[in-house]
Amino acid sequence: MIIAIAVSSGFRHEIRRGISLVSGDVQISLRGQTLVNEEEPLRRDLPGMDAVETLPGVEKVVPAVYRAGIVRSGENIHGVLFKGVPGGGDSLRVSIPSRLADLVGLQAGDDMLTYFVGDKVRVRKFKVASVYPNVLGSAENLVVIAGLEDMQRLNGWSEKEVSALEVILSDTSDGNAVMEEKAQDIGTILLFSASEEEEAALATSALKKYPQLFSWLDLIDTNVLFILILMTIVAGFNMISGLLILLLRNISTIGILKSMGMRDRSISEVFLRVASTLVLQGMLIGNGLALAFCLIQGKTHLIRLNPEHYFLSYVPVHLDPLMLLGVNLAAYLLIMILLLIPSLYVSKVDPAITVRAQ
Repeated sequence: MIIAIAVSSGFRHEIRRGISLVSGDVQISLRGQTLVNEEEPLRRDLPGMDAVETLPGVEKVVPAVYRAGIVRSGENIHGVLFKGVPGGGDSLRVSIPSRLADLVGLQAGDDMLTYFVGDKVRVRKFKVASVYPNVLGSAENLVVIAGLEDMQRLNGWSEKEVSALEVILSDTSDGNAVMEEKAQDIGTILLFSASEEEEAALATSALKKYPQLFSWLDLIDTNVLFILILMTIVAGFNMISGLLILLLRNISTIGILKSMGMRDRSISEVFLRVASTLVLQGMLIGNGLALAFCLIQGKTHLIRLNPEHYFLSYVPVHLDPLMLLGVNLAAYLLIMILLLIPSLYVSKVDPAITVRAQ
């Protein structure tokens, strides 16, 4: 149960992080314009941005400049999306995704020749400063991180002109509804802050930009829910059968205790305490195994995936202490409630018959 929830949470956490890297949680851009557009930049000092930055749940606002490019290394070429951000690197130094490094045979320290096609073809030679493990590892999601100033100079823009402003939310574990609500709040602020002469910028959540990813995450959560229900039922009925065997093996003891005046409830509590000890021992072992698996998988990425099908190249795990505590508490309570069923057997025991049989 812990592994199922950790993997589900891991997918959501890593894919949200990958989406934030590509476009942020909420993206502010010009209406009707594509991001890869060198003709009409967006102003960094949009009216209302001060209110957006202080909005509860907003961690930061990152200016970004996008530009499509063609990377060439020897005989290998591949189309990529350059993203210029503050702190993206020194002049003409970039960070490339590991998928691109594998496709064109690049590594840290290599030169990367890039062609930018527009009104005229521009050529730049970048230095690969680092290779980062891209979460969205398919060949269609290759983002090269560059310096903001490099991309602005390439487009002929001033320091206040960008392609988009990306809003990063402070808590990426919040649900889809929270992200959409923040996008609507930001859009409302920009709308009422815009002057009559200019059109308000558009705030788009990652949920609307990548609906297939979030639908896939919801499907995983649904599967995990069914797994948890099934595991709880199986564990509960295993414990029920175990407690029934324990009761049947001690039926004469139950009869003696009842003949001595002990009430049914008190006898049931004795057996429930024994069952509770067994449940807690099993949960302790299960927690140890689950945490060991999560630690090993998180450090080594031992179990791999095909990123074309699963968006990630490995099975992600993410453990939240509150989630861990909640799963253990819910499992324990549900199993103990199910164990009340066989404990009713105590009231059916006739001490006259059991003691005589003994």
